[in-house]
Amino acid sequence: MMTRKVQTKLFQLFTIIVASAVMVLSPVSITTADASSRIKDIVSFEGVRENQLIGYGLVVGLNGTGDTLQNAPFTRQSLEAMLERMGINTRGTSMRTDNVAAVMVTAALPPFARPGMKLDVIVSAMGDAGDLRGGTLLVTPLLGADGEVYAVSQGSLAVAGFTVGGDGGSITQGVPTTARIANGGIVERQVPFELNELQSIKLSLTNPDFTTSRRIAIAINEHMGSMVANAVDSATVRVMSPVGSQMAMVDLITNIEQISVIPDQPARVVIDDRSGIIVMGSNVRVNTVAIAQGNLTIRISENPQVSQPGAFADGGQTVVVPDSNIEIDSGEDERLTVMSPGVTLQELVDALNTLGVGPRDMISILQAIKVAGAMQADIEVM
Repeated sequence: MMTRKVQTKLFQLFTIIVASAVMVLSPVSITTADASSRIKDIVSFEGVRENQLIGYGLVVGLNGTGDTLQNAPFTRQSLEAMLERMGINTRGTSMRTDNVAAVMVTAALPPFARPGMKLDVIVSAMGDAGDLRGGTLLVTPLLGADGEVYAVSQGSLAVAGFTVGGDGGSITQGVPTTARIANGGIVERQVPFELNELQSIKLSLTNPDFTTSRRIAIAINEHMGSMVANAVDSATVRVMSPVGSQMAMVDLITNIEQISVIPDQPARVVIDDRSGIIVMGSNVRVNTVAIAQGNLTIRISENPQVSQPGAFADGGQTVVVPDSNIEIDSGEDERLTVMSPGVTLQELVDALNTLGVGPRDMISILQAIKVAGAMQADIEVM
């Protein structure tokens, strides 16, 4: 027979499940307005994107924290080539400067960037330079994926990290070998793309889903009053310019990106076993399943005692007598819980929390429920 304590816990669990089910079925739920998102927040427009730029350059002016030329031959070769362009021949000489560092320079070219526009650039050391603080980046061309120069960068480096130390040790805060130059790049060439000359544009969903794609097409057609949009696949919606309309493509995009749509999401559970994080979707459901959770716990505590002879004893010595206390918890008080069909994962987690199940044990339970075929969702382990 069950003890009164176990009966009380099971009754509390049953009450929580029933109360949660009533809340799910009741009219008080998340409204459509709360669950909707603007189209501009869940899609990206074809052709309207950044382009990555990269370049190789030299940083000078370092306070003895640059590359060791013997260990970084590319730095020495770059320094010699730069000096030759300045009319100085250093070939065949032994250079020992440690105020120069070879770096990679990266930047993101925003869409519709015009010549003269300023860019932020990131500078990262390539060799064995220890610190880029105080350095200045020399003129560095930034190339696109096609090998063409789209920007040029130069300027003083701003380093957030630092390294300090002495003979006994050192402390490093942040990353002193990576720096940033605000507005350190200037656009020299624009990417050829004329948006207003397009007769149609494709919308790419951030999270591909057939239902969401179809909902976007339906919402656009209702807003425009004509069949101008169709769902191509789960990740793409094509929008045509209205027939006979003189509306520019920029105006069309502005009109449709403010439309609200309720995006659908798959039933999925994301688990990070290292940190014990569990992220679940609202559509996850659990079929009828029985859950038991319990572990064998052994606790050993030491309380040593001191034993010594009497004051006038003839011989003997003081000794430490060990005193060990061993407790074994076999999990006899753990309960077997039966979940009703159609219970949401949120209700399951609430019930397991009521039973005192921790995050890591909960992860094991969720994975076991999935293996048993009782969870209608995908589990993704990070």
